Order: sequence, then C-alpha cells, then structure tokens
Amino acid sequence: MKFLMADLPPRQRYKLLVSTVTPRPIAWVTTRGRNGVVNAAPYSFFNAMGDDPPLLVLGLLKDANGADKDTATNIIETGEFVVNLVSENDAETMNQSCVDAPRDVSEIDYAGIATTPAARVAPPLIATAPVSFECVRRELLEIGPRQVIAVGEILVTHIRDQFIADPDKLHIDTAAMRLIGRMHGAGTYLRNSDTFTMTRPAFDPARLDPARLDSTGGEAR
Repeated sequence: MKFLMADLPPRQRYKLLVSTVTPRPIAWVTTRGRNGVVNAAPYSFFNAMGDDPPLLVLGLLKDANGADKDTATNIIETGEFVVNLVSENDAETMNQSCVDAPRDVSEIDYAGIATTPAARVAPPLIATAPVSFECVRRELLEIGPRQVIAVGEILVTHIRDQFIADPDKLHIDTAAMRLIGRMHGAGTYLRNSDTFTMTRPAFDPARLDPARLDSTGGEAR
C-alpha cells in the first residue's frame, strides 16, 4: 500500500513511523526546570547526528492540548539537558517515568530514580545508566504544531568504568551495556543482544563491467 502522509491525521502518521522505523534508541532525558524540579522522561525520536561538534537530536512531541511537555519546556528555558541510555536493568524504572505526572512532580522521586551530579550542566545524570551525555541546546526547531526538535551539543560523555574495555584505544564493551530499544506498538521493546557482523567492502570496479549485467541492470545469470 501507498500512504500519502499529508492526507493522514497526525496519529496515523505516528503509527506508520513507529511501526516501521525500528529499533529506535531511547533517550532517557533529565532536565531541571526554573522551579528546581528535576524531570526525567524517555524519548525514542532520538539519535546521534554528528561528531564535529558532537550532536544529538531529540524529537519532542507536544501534549494533547498542543503545549510543550516538561522536557521541551525546560530545554527551551534553560538550554541544558542530559541524555541517559537505558539498560535492561533500568527498563521498569524507565517505564514508570513515562507517566503524565503533574508539572510540580518530579519523575525522579515518583519512579525512585537514583541520580548523580553532572560536571557541566545543572540536570543530574541517572546513576544507573551505562552512558550519559551532558548537552547544551544548539538549535531548536518548531516545525508544525505538534513537535519541537532539539539539537544538542554534547559537552561531556560519561561511560561507566565496567564498560570500558580499553581506555587508551576507546574500545567500549557495548554488548555488556545490555541496551534496549523501542519497537512498534504501545509498549514493545527490544533487547540489544542478538547481533551479527558484516565487513564493509571496498569498491570493486569489476562489478560495473557491462558484460556482468543484464538488461535490467542486475547481474547476468
């Protein structure tokens, strides 16, 4: 089937995206509001976007009334946030922090999340996260009525010592982190434990030999 996205209501576009763009890494974002309340919320519209400067991007959907949620509000007002990655051990706690808590309630307290101070920003790190990125806002894009896209520059990367295989070569034991990802549906997640490896090939000019191609552009048999 073919879907013209402009013809669909936002909820149906969302269903198509989250059912097909999988798995998605989870950013467990901590922010601190001007009132001092620390917010923690997971987002799967998230990824790394570059290394010079090192960038992360977050897609922050608004609430049912079209208002910014706590995470977006705090990033807009303070310009600081921490992205924490989620391990299997933290899955249930992360899920508890998904609740629509009142503005003056900290999910840190509600879900019993252990934190530790950051080095360069006000929001804390999640102490049990295998990796945390301290970020400052570089760009904020409000494209359409339902979303804010935040681009953050990573100032400090924290990786727990047990996952550093070789400090000099920056070899990271990623598999040992047991990270989880977001899948389709209302509550489906993925364990990041079933992987395979392919060697990146070098360019081979012989593959362009016309004698090896049939009329459709595929290899002749």
